[in-house]
Amino acid sequence: MDKSRARERIDHLKKVINRERYLYHVIDEQSMSDAALDSLKKELFDLEQQFPDLVTPDSPTQRVAGKPLKEFAKVRHEQRMTSFNDAFSEEDMRAWLERLENYLQETESKRQGTGKGTSLFHVSGSMGPFYCELKIDGLAIELEYENGIFVRGSTRGDGMVGEDVTQNLRTVEAIPLQLLGLREIEANLRKHKLSSSHYKLEPKRLVVRGEVFLTKKEFARINKELEKKGAKTYANPRNVAAGSIRQLDPAVTANRRLDSFQYDIVTDIGQTYHEEEHLLLAAFGFKTNPHNRPAKDLKEVFAFRDYWEEPARREKLDYEIDGTVVLANDNAAFEKAGIIGKAPRAGIAYKFSPREATTIVEEIRVQVGRTGVLTPVAVMRPVNVGGVTITHATLHNADEIARLGLKIGDTVVVQRAGDVIPQITKVLVELRTGREKRFHMPEKCPVDGSRVVRDGAAFRCSSPDCGARHRESLYHFVSRGAFNIEGLGPKIIDRFLDEGLIADAADIFLLEKGDIAALPRFGEKSAENIVAEVRQKKKSSLPRFLYALGILQVGEETALALSRNIRVPAAGNGVKIGSILKTYQDLSLEDLQAVPDIGPKVAQSIYDWFHAARNVEFMERLEKAGVEVEVPSSILHPPSSKFSGKTFVLTGSLESMSRDAAKEKIRALGGDPSESVSKKTDYVIVGAEPGSKYEKAKKLGVKIINEKEFLKMLK
Repeated sequence: MDKSRARERIDHLKKVINRERYLYHVIDEQSMSDAALDSLKKELFDLEQQFPDLVTPDSPTQRVAGKPLKEFAKVRHEQRMTSFNDAFSEEDMRAWLERLENYLQETESKRQGTGKGTSLFHVSGSMGPFYCELKIDGLAIELEYENGIFVRGSTRGDGMVGEDVTQNLRTVEAIPLQLLGLREIEANLRKHKLSSSHYKLEPKRLVVRGEVFLTKKEFARINKELEKKGAKTYANPRNVAAGSIRQLDPAVTANRRLDSFQYDIVTDIGQTYHEEEHLLLAAFGFKTNPHNRPAKDLKEVFAFRDYWEEPARREKLDYEIDGTVVLANDNAAFEKAGIIGKAPRAGIAYKFSPREATTIVEEIRVQVGRTGVLTPVAVMRPVNVGGVTITHATLHNADEIARLGLKIGDTVVVQRAGDVIPQITKVLVELRTGREKRFHMPEKCPVDGSRVVRDGAAFRCSSPDCGARHRESLYHFVSRGAFNIEGLGPKIIDRFLDEGLIADAADIFLLEKGDIAALPRFGEKSAENIVAEVRQKKKSSLPRFLYALGILQVGEETALALSRNIRVPAAGNGVKIGSILKTYQDLSLEDLQAVPDIGPKVAQSIYDWFHAARNVEFMERLEKAGVEVEVPSSILHPPSSKFSGKTFVLTGSLESMSRDAAKEKIRALGGDPSESVSKKTDYVIVGAEPGSKYEKAKKLGVKIINEKEFLKMLK
């Protein structure tokens, strides 16, 4: 994306995110899911990283939350309350760490006036360099204590100024109104082998921060009561917690039975590491999350996050979490890293895989199913949904496109939950640029050019055989003699067609693991195996490639003859598909008939195929999908051996190799495998249970050899 397009996209993203943040933080409403909003925020963050000069003070990345409500007194925080930028993958986390390390090293080198400094992002002793916390879906709060007594509590607000919600926070049983006494604090510290002499355990003023949330059980109870009254229920626990803390009547808040964890000490009482702060908070009598822990490297960070992403483990928690928070454990490094925009450099929210995300529909393609029904399919910019990368989503029919109001180029919300096939649930029209294009169902079938007719909600090819022919062409493309994609049999091809994952063979090479794993009864392992096999078979020999195209009357031997006698300009170790297309388009019928064993009908078939517009587009799509074609030297320069110029016919099954493998060996040694026996045949290789070719060879007096003799010839 160039800078002009990036500026335009950033402006649109800022408007949508700012509106959503206002609804979410001030009005306690929302028009899209948290996951979809997170996806937009991540896109904005990435664009601003790519074009830092486009960052403006009004960007959502530069502030924390909405304005304080007018009904509450304002509280100015001693230190800014920040929130975290998001990461969704291991790559995101590595990029965050690299940025952090580079910043700390550059800062230190400038301070010392030397070259590149050593990293400050380290800790010593038993404390790990990272500290990992469960990211609870609640409301951030700040608590102030004077001489051990709770005197004030506030919300984050805009980061600098929050709302005084002291009376409401007093109703939360998990928040102590008075800290423990000195002896109890010291006893608690000894349990963790911490020396009380290192800390100021009776500060006149202590400021701590944490999270207020609603347990799953309480959320269910509140909604059940609302249902009985016929009132509207809440969408998620976070909304209830936020709304409860902002109640003007503390009695309403008390009835909600909120809970709270504390995770940060603002006041300097001698703490060096963030992990210490959790131990000190517990010692003072605050409730802390027992699942939080240090990590010695990113590998342990990943393991912590992956452990808690497991639905079975999250189900056992009393509260909702949407990811983990990862911080530099070394407080000195954390402070030196400072703040960028709205977030600390040395901390990040490592989110779980979203069930919803936003992406852009780059194309709408039409695939023809087994029965000839045309199905529109959205080809999307790759997006991670539910832990897998998705690139396709079926749009079912023209009515569904009209219902969504979808155009090519639109930003959309994609949803996937459990085993549900990815689907587009919403179009974000606010992000339109005016360059989006309306989609129309084709008037002619993209497979055979026949007229398309409407049949209720469906569009169908008027040719009754179209769907079957299309299906057979795909079976042929992946077959042994062609691309030989193992594990991609007819049933799976049929399934991919029905679900709209593929429109033609070129789409096979564009499939991502997530596209397949999202289908019911397809596990991640089977999806991974299919994608790995497809990637491995992207490279094909020229004879196999020509045979795979499914040109009428062009079998394996004709494809080999074309490869040997029609030279395609080489590019390195292979040939480009575009060069193959141009070479064959430049051939006349006479040129084609000059190839041995190609008569007028076969020549016409080849000529027509390479001049059909839909086939030209298909070749271009294959090249775009990364398919590569090699020309083995044995084809262009057959070796001089006893096989040279000899014709071989195989009949029956061989024990040591498949018949396809035997044919490849014959070709590699300069021989010509053939499917029929004639007087010109030099050898008939006979395996177990030979067919009629064996009898015909005996009648014609053709030399017959068994498998053992054939193997001896190969040596």
